[in-house]
Order: sequence, then C-alpha cells, then structure tokens
Amino acid sequence: MNDKILTKEEQETNLETKAHIANVQKFIDVFIEALNRRSVNHDFTKLEDPELSLFTKYTKLLATCTYGSDEYKKFLAELKPALDHHYAINRHHPEHFPDGIEGMNLIDLVEMFCDWKAATLRHRDGNLLKSVDINTDRFNIDPQLSKILENTVELFDNIK
Repeated sequence: MNDKILTKEEQETNLETKAHIANVQKFIDVFIEALNRRSVNHDFTKLEDPELSLFTKYTKLLATCTYGSDEYKKFLAELKPALDHHYAINRHHPEHFPDGIEGMNLIDLVEMFCDWKAATLRHRDGNLLKSVDINTDRFNIDPQLSKILENTVELFDNIK
C-alpha cells in the first residue's frame, strides 16, 4: 500500500467502500451456500424408484447416442415416467416450471449449466457449446441468456 496520509473525506470514503465490499461478500456467500446445498442434493431422486429402474435401463442407452438426435428423443420419450417425476422435484430443469426457463432463478441456472456439462461427459461426442445451442432451441432460451451461457462454456472447456 502507499504511505499517503488520507484526508478525513478519503477515510470516510474508504469506510463506505469497505462496508460495500463486506455486503457484496455477504451476498456472494448466499449464492455459495445455496450452490453448496444444490451440489450435495443434486439428482438424489435418481437413486430410488420411481426413477431408479428406468434410469438403470436408459442411462447406458442415452450415452451411446448423440445428444438431441432422433434416437436420443426416442429414449427420452420412453423414459418419460421417470423424467416427469424427476422434473417435478428438481428445479434445475426448465421442465420443472410452467413457464420453463423463465421461472428459474440464478441458482437454478447455474445448477442446470453444471448439469449440462456433466451430461456431456456421459456422451461419446458430448460438447457443452453444442448442448447450449440445442437447449437454446429446446427451451426457447432468450438470445441474451444463450450468449451468456456460451460465454461461460470456456470456463469448463478443460474440465473432465
């Protein structure tokens, strides 16, 4: 730090700035705590019926096909009873909300994005940027939000 002696006005400004910084830290901690809860509880409904038996059958099949393909859509249709239950309980899916992605909050969006990345690791040709593109159409995502999601992909490019 520099050794400049601060005026009374500068000291008051610094106190205000430090209070602002503390508030921002407090609000970021709200996100961190919410995301930590989401990470611990993510997809627990898949671990028992009515989801477990159908996911047991279709997880391997889904991994062998290309995301968004006709074959993929066919498997999803056959998995519908488990997906309906899953979407009803897990709010990180746009299908959880009557108005889709517009019903989501930022925590939901972050969990959804991380879920999309994890799903790419299950497919032989998984690609997060391609998933964002497909899901932009699938969920009618606004172009501005789609661009924000695209801009975030690079943070995850080298994570396996």
